[in-house]
Amino acid sequence: MMMRSQLNQSHFRNLCICVWMGGLCLFSTAMPNIVNAAERPRILVTTDGEIDDECSMVRFLLYANEFDIEGIVTSSSQYHWQGFEWAGDSWIDPYLNAYTDVYPNLVQHDDRFPTPEFLRSITKLGNVKAEGEMEDVTEGSQLIVKVLLDDTDSRPIWLQAWGGTNTIARALKTIEEEHPDRMAEVAAKIRLYCIFEQDATYQDYILPHWGKYQMTTIISDQFEAIAYRWKKIQPPAQHKYFAAPWMKKNILNDHGPLCSLFKSHQAGEEGFSEGDFRSEGDSPAFLHNVVTGLRSQESPDWGGWGGRFVWIRENTWMDPAPYEGYQHPEGRYFRETCWGRLSLNAGMTSHNDPRMLEFFRPTWRWSVAQQNDWAARADWCVQQFDQANHAPEVRIDHGADLKFGAGAKVRLSAKGTSDPDGDELQYRWWQHTEADTYDGTVEISNANQQQAEFVAPSDAKGKTVHVICEVTDSGTPLMTRYQRVVVELH
Repeated sequence: MMMRSQLNQSHFRNLCICVWMGGLCLFSTAMPNIVNAAERPRILVTTDGEIDDECSMVRFLLYANEFDIEGIVTSSSQYHWQGFEWAGDSWIDPYLNAYTDVYPNLVQHDDRFPTPEFLRSITKLGNVKAEGEMEDVTEGSQLIVKVLLDDTDSRPIWLQAWGGTNTIARALKTIEEEHPDRMAEVAAKIRLYCIFEQDATYQDYILPHWGKYQMTTIISDQFEAIAYRWKKIQPPAQHKYFAAPWMKKNILNDHGPLCSLFKSHQAGEEGFSEGDFRSEGDSPAFLHNVVTGLRSQESPDWGGWGGRFVWIRENTWMDPAPYEGYQHPEGRYFRETCWGRLSLNAGMTSHNDPRMLEFFRPTWRWSVAQQNDWAARADWCVQQFDQANHAPEVRIDHGADLKFGAGAKVRLSAKGTSDPDGDELQYRWWQHTEADTYDGTVEISNANQQQAEFVAPSDAKGKTVHVICEVTDSGTPLMTRYQRVVVELH
C-alpha cells in the first residue's frame, strides 16, 4: 500500500559557512525539512461540549493522525456545565462511534491514525459540575496529572482549553499539593492554548500559583473568524467555502457517518441557509499544532493555521493590537474584554471597518487552504488511497534558518518537493511581513517557481525576514503545504 513518508527528523543542525555573492551564508547540512516527517506534537484537549465544540470534534478526529493525543477531557465553562446548557457527560461517544466506522478507511491514507479503542481509553470526564469548579479530583483531572508527571517523555505537551481551564487547574492543583518539588519540571513541559478565558480559573489559580514558571500561554480572540459570526469576518470571496453548496458537496453528504454528524445550520435559522457552516471556534487550538511547515510552534508570533500572537506579559501571547496605541486588558481576556468580540457586538465587521479585516487576518488568511484540506480528509473516510488527494511534501534543499549580509543575493530552493499522488505543483514564495522584525519589504524574483531569490536589504542589520514557500497541488480538492525560511540579516 502506498503511504506517505513518515521519516523522523533530528532537531540538531550542522552549520556550514560559505561565501555567496559577497554575503555570508550559514546553512544546514542536515536532511532537508519535510512537512510530513516532523515529530508529531503532543496534545491534550479539554472541551465543554458546546455545539461548536461538537463541530470542532468532527474536524479534530479527521486530523488525529497529526498528533500524539494524550487525552480528550470533558470540562465546563461559563457557558456550559452539568444542569445548564449541557450536552451530556458522554456527548463525545457518538463521534468516537462514527470514527470507529471510518477508521478502516482512514488508515489506508495514513497508518498513524490512532485506533478507536485507544481514543476511548483516553476520553475522560473532568470537572463539569459548575462553572469554574476545580475542587473535585476527577478522572479527567487525574489523566492530566498522569500525563504531566510522566518522566519518560519530556516533550512539550499542548493543553488546549476549548472551554474553561478548570479541569487543567484542578490537575495543576493536585500536582502542587502532592508533588510540589516537581512543579518547575512540569511547567517546563506545558504549552497552554486557550480559546479566550471561559472561566476565571486561569486568573484565580493558574497565574498566582504557576505564573512564576513562565509557561508559554496563548489566549485567542481570533477564533471568531471561523466561529458563529464568520460571515461578518471572512472576506466575501471566501464565503463560498462555508456556504451550504460547498458544505453539502464536500462534507455533509456522502462522506460517511463522522462527517454527517457535523451540525451545520438548519432551515429557518436567521441569516443562514440550511447546510451552511455553523461554527468551529475551538478548532484553531489544534490547527495551531498541525505540522504544515509554517513552524508556528517555534514561536507564537510567527503564525500558522491557529493564528498569530504577540507577546504581552509573563510569557503570555495574545492577539496583535488592532490599532496603534491599543492596550491589551489587564486580567481576564474574555467576552467582556476582547476587542474583536466587543467590536462585533457593536456592529463592526470586516466589511465596514478595515481594522476588523486586519485583526482577524492571521486566521482567515489560511481558511481556504484549511477548508480544502478538511474536504480532502472527508474524502479519506470513503475513498481508497488512489482515489483521493493527499498533501504535497515540501522540501527546501538548504537550511530553514539562513544568515546573509547586506546586498547578498538570497537564493531559495524547494528542489525535491514532491506529491504523493504525482500531481503537478504550483509554487508561491511570499514575504510574511507580520512575522518579520524588518519593517520593509523585499522583492522576490521568480516567486512562482521552484527556485526564487531576493536581494538582502542594506537597512536591515540584525533584523529577520520570513519567506513562505507555499506549494499547492492540482488534485481535487486542492491541498497546500508550506516551508518557512527565516533569513537573519547582518
